[in-house]
Amino acid sequence: MADLVARLRAVDSCAVSDALDTLGRPGAVLGLAPVWPSGGTVVGRARTVVAGPRAGGGPGTHIASPVVDSAAPDDVIVIDNHGRTDVSCWGGLLAMAAARRGVAGVVVDGACRDVPDCVDAGLPVFSRAVVPVSARGRIVQRDMDVPIQVAGVLVSPGDLVVADRNGVVFVAAEGAGEVVELAERIVARERSMAEAVAAGRPVSEVMHDTRFPKVGQS
Repeated sequence: MADLVARLRAVDSCAVSDALDTLGRPGAVLGLAPVWPSGGTVVGRARTVVAGPRAGGGPGTHIASPVVDSAAPDDVIVIDNHGRTDVSCWGGLLAMAAARRGVAGVVVDGACRDVPDCVDAGLPVFSRAVVPVSARGRIVQRDMDVPIQVAGVLVSPGDLVVADRNGVVFVAAEGAGEVVELAERIVARERSMAEAVAAGRPVSEVMHDTRFPKVGQS
């Protein structure tokens, strides 16, 4: 898996999304964007967290704190807050701790806050919104390292995450090698197409449908 992580850093989310399309597999999600313009492509293994409304009056587990404490380099923390954008479930202290553990990035199906702290920590974060509203007293961690849904896409612990300025794509661990190989071929093909356009060939010819594989034909 470490080899696949390294190879994915040389492509981008668009190439991975195209590979998944060609293979007829889900993975690309809508509505998640970087909250600050970090460079490069974030790639890693998913560590999943489920957030939910606070129940009862006792203390609850602060969202993502246990997974941060057990995180390893190249992990990407993926938080399922069911798309809620009225309350944050990621902030500055978590970002500082995650960066110290070598976490590659954070994906929140919901909202985050403390963007300057994330920037200072050098931690890329992708979410639906940024809000000042704290999770404390509102939502808590319900579970971790379990299968979750992110914008309708099933994400299991250990799946690969590819995120950049274009968006976020998940690649199931099973069959990931085929996706990575096809994404690399797509990048190589588009590089040659760019060279053709730079050499003066009409873009209508270079981008003709006949030059792209149909779904299911890699």
